[in-house]
Amino acid sequence: MTAAAGTGTDLLRLFSYFTVQSNLLVLAVSATLALRPDRDGAGWRVLRLDALLGIAITGVVYTTLLAPGVRLDGADRWVNAVEHHAAPVAALAGWVLFGPRPRLERRTLLLAFAWPLAWVAWTFAHGAATGWYPYPFLDAASAGYAAALLGTGAVLVAGIVLALVLRVLDTRLPRAPGR
Repeated sequence: MTAAAGTGTDLLRLFSYFTVQSNLLVLAVSATLALRPDRDGAGWRVLRLDALLGIAITGVVYTTLLAPGVRLDGADRWVNAVEHHAAPVAALAGWVLFGPRPRLERRTLLLAFAWPLAWVAWTFAHGAATGWYPYPFLDAASAGYAAALLGTGAVLVAGIVLALVLRVLDTRLPRAPGR
């Protein structure tokens, strides 16, 4: 717990990180697939795509924007490697190898952007109210709103491109065995 913040604030900030949310979403979706591989439904398809997009964006943004300024050691280094490197690779590899496919219709792609857009809105509103931003490139107080929104827009465009690539792969990769 930080000296300036209490436990509630610390927990709120922890769960305000896109990295934490995307890793938890991957864990939840993967667990449901492990228990019931035939899982399907419109809402579940959106959650599955959110998990894939969120964790892929987590890995790319961390590697390109955040990692150069991060120096970790001990347990933090291992946790960081799992959250930002192993989880994105494992989640995408699992989807490529096991699917389930096909599951990515146009409506699924559109609905999958509700969570990231809500996260962006929360991040800027919370940051404006408290002065705390989870990532330096989103810190509108330091970088200015134009730069923060430009960075956010670039990540959103990358997410859209990734979603379109996943949709194409969804139609071209074979169904998983037994499906």
